[in-house]
Amino acid sequence: MVIVDHLEKNYKDFHLGLSMEIADGMITGIIGKNGAGKSTTIKSILGLVNPDKGKVSVFGKDAKDLTAKEKENIGVALSDSGFSMYLTVKDVTCILRKMYEKFDERTFVKKCGELGLPMDKQIKDFSTGMKAKLRVLVAISHKAKLLILDEPTAGLDVEARNEILDMLREYMSEDENRSILISSHISSDLEGLCDDLYLIHDGSVILHEDTDRILAEYAVLKMDEKDYTALDKQYILKTKRESFGYVCLTNQKRFYMENNPRMVVEKASIDDLILVMTGEK
Repeated sequence: MVIVDHLEKNYKDFHLGLSMEIADGMITGIIGKNGAGKSTTIKSILGLVNPDKGKVSVFGKDAKDLTAKEKENIGVALSDSGFSMYLTVKDVTCILRKMYEKFDERTFVKKCGELGLPMDKQIKDFSTGMKAKLRVLVAISHKAKLLILDEPTAGLDVEARNEILDMLREYMSEDENRSILISSHISSDLEGLCDDLYLIHDGSVILHEDTDRILAEYAVLKMDEKDYTALDKQYILKTKRESFGYVCLTNQKRFYMENNPRMVVEKASIDDLILVMTGEK
């Protein structure tokens, strides 16, 4: 669906350099701290940022050569973009009807009702959650093959986040060949949604892994200096020094549980992944 091949983008104090892939029928997540390069990566894929080097292919074609018709197969929800705040959802409906040949107006209006989005109210008077739901609903309203979502659930309460995640699951269930690229700071959203994850730090991919494998086989090991010195480190991905000793991230949980029965071995969350992999050794 999407191939990012040795993409590079340079700013005065930041360098982005990475490769990644979003496969057909997959939900791929991008994680990392603020300023890691997540949004720049997404905007480069969308052509909103011109890369200095590298190539982005979408639907088997160079992204910069996509026709307007081909671009209709991409649905986008960015946190810093959208329709004028002075429009109503009724106005948005008219715009979408003219923009997209496959716009499903009946389903769009029905979903607006289900999500509590009034048709005649200006968007500026919507809550943060309502605006977020509208952005995602617009992105999926024209039966796109690819969704690209930048922080779609940021700042939302649990109920609003769940409504958005349910929309995305429904979108994927309708066509097994559709794909999603999503960035989020909320690890629980990605754990329950994504098939694989790219961890970006300082403009580079430092880890790419299947989500199921992270949750099943990754672990955090905690120990004092003496145990760390004696530790078999062949399956340690990253080590972080703490006040009590050391925290280590491994992708071979069972090995350390079997060979170090007294060691603290905790299931690794995505938050753990980010904290340990991007922390100082």
